Parts: sequence; C-alpha cells; structure tokens
Amino acid sequence: MVIDFHTHVFPPRIKKNRGKYIDADPSFAILYSKKEAKLATAEELIASMDRDGVSISVILNIGWTTHELCVETNDYILESIARYPDRLIGFCAVQPRSSQAAIAEVERCVKGGVRGIGELRPDMQLLDLNDMEVMVPLIEIVRRHKLILLAHTSEPVGHEYPGKGSITPDILYPLITNFPDLTIVCAHWGGGLPFYALMPEVKKAMNNVFFDTAASPLLYHPQVYKQVTQLVGNDKVLFGSDWPLLAPGRLLKEINSLGLPEETRSLILSGNAQRLLNIKSK
Repeated sequence: MVIDFHTHVFPPRIKKNRGKYIDADPSFAILYSKKEAKLATAEELIASMDRDGVSISVILNIGWTTHELCVETNDYILESIARYPDRLIGFCAVQPRSSQAAIAEVERCVKGGVRGIGELRPDMQLLDLNDMEVMVPLIEIVRRHKLILLAHTSEPVGHEYPGKGSITPDILYPLITNFPDLTIVCAHWGGGLPFYALMPEVKKAMNNVFFDTAASPLLYHPQVYKQVTQLVGNDKVLFGSDWPLLAPGRLLKEINSLGLPEETRSLILSGNAQRLLNIKSK
C-alpha cells in the first residue's frame, strides 16, 4: 500500500477561471499566477494514483486569506471524499482569524468526514502562531475531534521559489512547544526542523510531530531520507508528493533507489500514515 499524505485538488471552476481567483486572493496568486503552476481536479488525482500505484491520497486545501474562499473550496474537498471514500481523505482550510466562523467551519467539515486542517499557511494568512486569543480556540476544536494539523514549512536558506514563504523552523517551533499534545505534520521535511533533533530538548518537544516528503526532489538530496529517519525515527516520516506539482511516481522511484531497510520504506510509504489516520491494511 502507498498513501500520499500531501496532494492538492481544486474545483473545475477554479481551474477554468484561474484569473478570477488570482485577483481575489493573494495566497492563491503567489502559488498559481504562473500558467505552468498546475491546477487539477479530484478525478485527475485518481487517474494519477492509478498510474503510479497509490492506494489513498490525502487531499489538502491551501491557506486562503478569506473565510469565504475556505468555505467554497472546502465544499469541493467534502464532495470529493464523498465521491471516492476508499481513495481520498480530506483536510479542510480555515482562516483562524475569522474567529467563530472558522470554528463553525471546522465543525461543518468534521461532519463531512475531514480528518485534519491544512495546509495551514500562517504567513500568507497573516496569522501569528503566538496569538493565543486566535490559536487556543482553534487548537481546542482540533483536540476535541482528534484532528491532524498540517502546516506548510520552508527552509531559512537555499533557493527561492513561488510559495516558499517564511514559515521556517523557528516560526513553527513555538506552536509545537505551546501545544505538545497536538498532532502536527510539517510539510516539506519541516523546512529542516528534523536536523535540530540533535538538540535533546527539541527532539523531546517533537514527540507528536511528523514530517512529510512533499516536493522533496526539488528541495533536498535523496540522502535526506536516511538522515531524517536516523535523527527523528522512521516512524515520523510520511510519504507526500505535493501532486500535481510532482507525480508520486517520481518520489517513489527515488525512495526505491535508496536501499532503505524494508521496515523503514514500508513505514514511510504507508505504515505511519495508517497509524495516524487509523487506516487498516487491505
């Protein structure tokens, strides 16, 4: 089994009317202004999964800046997981600064079957992760429904790219320490956060923190798999492609070429995700 923990889908109307949403939302504009930035539907994702041998995909939303666009696109997430209940698992988007409206939206999406919130983009959503007035109500509902919080993270060094953002390990770390019981998935290898696990207090703080491999070939040498599993454990890494930016097959080919121990490979490709999402082996 292969579970892709990091994919994105959009309603056909957004794909058709990209320009309208570029004008409406700065977060979307940063990510998708260029024509080569792919937009894809749930049906296209299923076709890609079938080509590359992916059993289940987690479909994420993006960090929309307005509550209204979160709701509009969450509708499509809910519709998609209802249409493909055995293939797709949904995460919803919220604008935490929308206060009670954001909490109500999480409740609505939970009733529709979502399993988490993400991809949270604090920088683009103008969200201060240290603002307890905003964060505590959100974390309380995440705890209540045993949801997973998936956050975009990026490297403080290295090349620039559209959507890299400024959620570096030092920005994200207070969220981890302030809410140690929260299950957090840090996208894109946590922007390098696993390497700080060499500091004992950091490794201890990351007890409930996981890292996905989204867009890994564009960011890191393949050696990152061996290094990170040694630093934080092979039970902390989740296979994620960032489809449609990258096809799952590209990452699977890289992983299969590394000679990882079979247990480690199996945990990365599905075992860790199965445990987090409570998915039974078929």
